[in-house]
Amino acid sequence: MNKLKLTYFDFPGGRAEPARLAMHIGGVPFEDYRFAPSDFAEVRKTTPLNQVPTLHVNDLQITQSDAITRYVGKLSGLYPEDDFQALLCDEVMGALEDINAKLGATFGKTGDDLKSARDALVADALPTYLRWLQQQLESHGGEFLADNRLTIADLKAFVILRWLSSGKLDHIPSDLVETVAPKLNNYMNSVAKLPAIAQYYASFGSS
Repeated sequence: MNKLKLTYFDFPGGRAEPARLAMHIGGVPFEDYRFAPSDFAEVRKTTPLNQVPTLHVNDLQITQSDAITRYVGKLSGLYPEDDFQALLCDEVMGALEDINAKLGATFGKTGDDLKSARDALVADALPTYLRWLQQQLESHGGEFLADNRLTIADLKAFVILRWLSSGKLDHIPSDLVETVAPKLNNYMNSVAKLPAIAQYYASFGSS
């Protein structure tokens, strides 16, 4: 078996969290290397594109979070084997990464600039993506986003929806998901209660 080492910030959430969850759920052994945000300047010097997460597969360092998540999803049995269901999973993964990118573009802004940028997302882009995601959930059976079972698409959706609802993002209302896509909010809460996911967060003392 390949030796795996996942490198990312030492906090729950973010772009490495779906991969962490997938390997935990699938029982895939890996080194979960977490570093303090204050160490990022040094850590990024060791990465191919000056960014994290990265995944070492033996001595080869891989970048790009969705590629990493997809790879470990296959190892964990959480990526569809059917080509069409894989397409649906990938579609959701790409849309969720759009949300990451749109929010990421607001980081570094302060004061009125930050408020204006976040208010604009709340007024337009975020509701558009959330309603689309809710539509995908409903059209794919209402319980999971692809393959009628838990996949990495659900793990990534859960992580991002949890982030949006955390109250930790200035000017992003913590009830945004519940307000614009209530079924998506219920779905997020249902995923949180899955035994493997609940146990994972309990082991880190977070919820």
